[in-house]
This record gives sequence, structure tokens and C-alpha cells, in this order.
Amino acid sequence: MREILIIDDDTDLSFIISEMLESYGFSVTTAGSGEEAFSLLSNNNYHLILLDINLPDTTGLELCKELRKVSQVPVIFASARTSENDRITGFDIGGDDYLPKPYSMKELLSRVKALIRRTYGYSEQEKIITFGNISVNITSRSVTKDGVNVSLSLREFDLLAYLCEHKNTAVSKEKLLSEVWGAFSEVEPSTLAVHIRWLREKLEEDPARPEFIRTVYKVGYILEDKK
Repeated sequence: MREILIIDDDTDLSFIISEMLESYGFSVTTAGSGEEAFSLLSNNNYHLILLDINLPDTTGLELCKELRKVSQVPVIFASARTSENDRITGFDIGGDDYLPKPYSMKELLSRVKALIRRTYGYSEQEKIITFGNISVNITSRSVTKDGVNVSLSLREFDLLAYLCEHKNTAVSKEKLLSEVWGAFSEVEPSTLAVHIRWLREKLEEDPARPEFIRTVYKVGYILEDKK
């Protein structure tokens, strides 16, 4: 899954962008300051950074300058500062793209996908994972059971997709919470259990005796495909 870091002190905008990008299969983490961003960057790897220039404790330009000393991760500047000088400076210090605010979500998505494709060569070919009578299209974020569409929430799909990506491998509860809800989330383990139950109710013939999404005692869960 492609990991994106949004660095912007506008929490409402970051939330909207996160929801949109996650609905297209990206994993998104947000930071509201330079200090928080550096902490995340020190402990995690990202495929792309969406970076605002105006931050409460530094500027995006300074942050990018420091980042380029240790990393070549693609950076898209997204800022209300739209002067030619700001744009040129952004590119000169290592930015890969510059998107002036306000911008449309459609344009942002297009630029993100294009930059990731240029950098990593990701294919647009659909990725589909099947088990039993279930088909999960990771690319289009759709699920069918016996050819009939199954409606899942964003989080339900993220959880199912992660289990699909690790099919026939037991995944710990801690790992699922970290990867699906985020390493810094304060979600209770009971929330994971509830989402697992919802998935079973939608996908299993007998949710009380699941054939695919099984519990691994004292570990977590596994998506089991016996074929």
C-alpha cells in the first residue's frame, strides 16, 4: 500500500484530503507541524509527502531543505503562497510539484498518482484478490460475493484489503490496529473485533463459524484460503 504523509496545520483540510486519498487505496498519515513531521519521518517510510509552506514552527521550504539531505521522497508543495518566487524556490530546494491553494481534490489525486507513477513505476493494472466466492478489487476498492457487490465502509475495506494482502498469514491485533487505523491512533482493540464481526456478517455464510476470516488464538486474525 502506498504511504502518504500530509504536513499541514489545517486539520480540517488534512482530514478531507486523507479521506479522499484513502478511498483510492492510499494509506495516509498527517502532521500539523515540522516537529511532528520530523518525528514521523524518523520512524517511518513514505512514498510521497504533501507539504504546506506555512507551518506553525517552521516553513515547508526549510523542512524540504532538511529532508533533501537524507531522502529523495517525492514532495508536492501545496500552498496558498502562489508567487512565482515561492514556486521557483520550492523547485530549487527539491520539490517535485507545486499545487496552489485552493485546488480541487480531482487535480490533487491526479498529481499524486502521476508523481508516484513517475517515481516508482507503479502499474495501473487492476489488483484483484480472490478467496472462495469473494473477489476483492484492491484498485477500485470494490468487493463482490457470488458476483454481487458488497457494500463496505472505508475502514472495513482497509481491514479486508490488509488481510487480503497477507492472505494465509496470521496477523497480530497490534499490527492490524497500527496498519489500518494508524500507528498513533488511540483505537481500542474492541474496535478491531467489531469490524471483524461486521466483515464476517457481510462475507461469511455462517458468521458464527467463519470459513475465511478466522481468529488465531492469542495472536490475531488470518484470512484463510484453503484452495
